[in-house]
Amino acid sequence: MKDIIIKADDLYFSYDDEKSYSLNGMSLEIERGKKVAFMGANGAGKSTFFLCLNGIHRPTAGTLYVDGEAVDYSKKGLLNLRSKVGIVFQDPDNQLFSASVFQEISFGALNIGMSETDAKTAVEQVIDTLEITPFMDKPTHSLSGGQKKQVSIADVLVMNPEVIILDEPASSLDPKHTVIVNKIVDMLVDQGITVLMSTHNVDYALEWAEEIILIHDGKTLMQGSPVEVLSNGQVLEKTNLKKPAAIELFESLVSKGVLSADLPVPKSLKELETYIASL
Repeated sequence: MKDIIIKADDLYFSYDDEKSYSLNGMSLEIERGKKVAFMGANGAGKSTFFLCLNGIHRPTAGTLYVDGEAVDYSKKGLLNLRSKVGIVFQDPDNQLFSASVFQEISFGALNIGMSETDAKTAVEQVIDTLEITPFMDKPTHSLSGGQKKQVSIADVLVMNPEVIILDEPASSLDPKHTVIVNKIVDMLVDQGITVLMSTHNVDYALEWAEEIILIHDGKTLMQGSPVEVLSNGQVLEKTNLKKPAAIELFESLVSKGVLSADLPVPKSLKELETYIASL
């Protein structure tokens, strides 16, 4: 039996008094501990769904379940929800507001009711894990974009959530910090956290995700394995996405008779290289 941690049942959400809908009957289920990439064109509803999942927005209609229970929108219910589901925004400046990095990371822990002693221990542990120690006493506004992203993730991780949402985690990052953030994401997964990530990077999604959910016009267009979803040219076209380079090249080599169609679809160009090297 599947262990479903998140279930959306016919969700609707409107920003303009129901003249139009950003979520338009969205339904989906996500298994605990999975790495799930959310993909789709800008404005498809990915960020709106994430904000509903963290209790920032309340769906206009439909029901959202976390850990088998319908989300409770009372103050206590939302506090409980946010201790389970953390969100890291695309722009860290929308998230960071405390004077120093240490204070910033402490805020979330104290906000969910940790004692000062427990919060201090948890913050120190997260700072060490995410390699933030060199800039932990700096003001948050003086950090680089990559450092701010690390602190944003620490903000959420200190609350020990079951689900972490990453909205375009590598956007605007230089290559060095993209590698750092990707390493952190893999570490979260190793800890058994369910990681939901929105990305437009089809090559990264193919290699990283265990499941891809394609969102189109506020609803789930397709949900399946990365190979299944990212090989489907028809649905990708609808969502303004292209096939990953590894799949495109593999299909071309198969059609020319260079590679066997019986080979598993490669998840990266490196994997494809090994096929070619063994010819």
